[in-house]
Amino acid sequence: MSKIVILGAGIAGHTAAAHLRRKLGKEHEVLVVSPNKNYQWIPSNIWVGIGRMKSKQILFPLEPLYKKKNIGYKQAKVISFHPEGNDTSGKPFVNVEYVHGEKKGNQEKVTYDYLINATGPKLAFELTEGLLPATNKVYSVCTYDHAEHASEAFLKLVQQLKATDKKAKILIGTGHAKATCQGAAFEYILNIEKELVKYGIRNRVEITWISNEYELGDFGMDGMLLDYNGFNMKSKDMVEMIFEDRGIKWILGAGVQRIEDGIAYYENLEGEYKTETFDFAMLIPAFSGHGFKAYNKKEEDITDKLFKGFMIVDADYTAKPYEEWTVQDWPETYQNPSYKNIFAPGIAFAPPHSISKPRKSKNGTEIFPSPPRTGMPSGITAKLVADNIIDSIKKGQPSLSHKGSLGNMGAACIASAGYGITQGSGVSITTFPIVPDYEKYKNTGGRDIKKTFGDIGLAGHWVKLALHYAFIYKAKMKPFWWLIPE
Repeated sequence: MSKIVILGAGIAGHTAAAHLRRKLGKEHEVLVVSPNKNYQWIPSNIWVGIGRMKSKQILFPLEPLYKKKNIGYKQAKVISFHPEGNDTSGKPFVNVEYVHGEKKGNQEKVTYDYLINATGPKLAFELTEGLLPATNKVYSVCTYDHAEHASEAFLKLVQQLKATDKKAKILIGTGHAKATCQGAAFEYILNIEKELVKYGIRNRVEITWISNEYELGDFGMDGMLLDYNGFNMKSKDMVEMIFEDRGIKWILGAGVQRIEDGIAYYENLEGEYKTETFDFAMLIPAFSGHGFKAYNKKEEDITDKLFKGFMIVDADYTAKPYEEWTVQDWPETYQNPSYKNIFAPGIAFAPPHSISKPRKSKNGTEIFPSPPRTGMPSGITAKLVADNIIDSIKKGQPSLSHKGSLGNMGAACIASAGYGITQGSGVSITTFPIVPDYEKYKNTGGRDIKKTFGDIGLAGHWVKLALHYAFIYKAKMKPFWWLIPE
């Protein structure tokens, strides 16, 4: 009998648990440890954040589902890692602390044969002074409760504008010099603009995009050359066209340093310190590791064997100039090199380097996006980790036949603008590979132009809406859920 412990119940953790339970016999234990009581389909938070969806439409409680599917569950957070066990435990374990119920505050050693760290990122709002959601007129859509607060504030502003002839300023983008997840902010700004049009007050609201990107359409992937209606177009030009068409202004190369009531203070790549005022803002925070500690059998600190901010996996972390980095540096199995029974799919693994070119301001401040690993890559990497563990258990020996690098993996992003069946538009961008391969695709910016394309229209919006229902269905593990791809 093997025991597989999964830390986290987001896209990566939940996906891994579902595939493990489906493919392994009941004699094997699958246990999920997560401080969250609900599963949430994060991509639909943007609709919660404009008031078009309620949070109950994008989430469901984990415990009843896991109980039904014979998956163990502890509502707890991991405190420390002990991959060699200790004098009182011959097996490796993690130390967890309960966050709810009668056991709240109590700690417990949870042993394992295989460990999947799918804890994702810490939303490091504290790295930008004053960025805490629902303070200083700034909000977030990173979680469903954040999105609810954003919706309340946005709709309140809408009602104020409808009742008066005043004007307003909205600021949306990244709230830290190294923040990622530009895609979520991009989708949100398009939805905000669409809502203002619906309410008939668009002409009285100035909307501004603020980002650490060097160019529009970077998205933390160094931009892309894509096929658009049979023509080659840079993502920069596509996003610029979209913003100009909607009257959205933009500020680029901006590292937001602090927020005061309705004021964003930022530094740009020219080394200038500037401000931008707003009546409502949604700014994505920096993502960081959780600061976990790890100890060996002698209780000596071995954190540097497991973590480099995020968890260390089978990547090449050698320090070298940006121009020397290649797709071969990126992990394929997400296995920790020191402890072969520990894996970290999704956002939990430490990327070997940025995808976008690192840039510094004239003052020496690093201002550029961190690599994105959310959504589709999280699900794909979680499944391949689960499949390798399944194979290892069934074969009785280590097996790593399932591999998938971001250097040979594609991703699709559909940014919907609007909500409903008949209204709305979707900006669809598909890229392959995520990490550009400049050797294989020398003439097309490191990507396969046949698999990297963009489109704008109602069809993409329909796909986005369909994916919401499809992935909620999949996450609830309803009949034949596994036929829906990651």
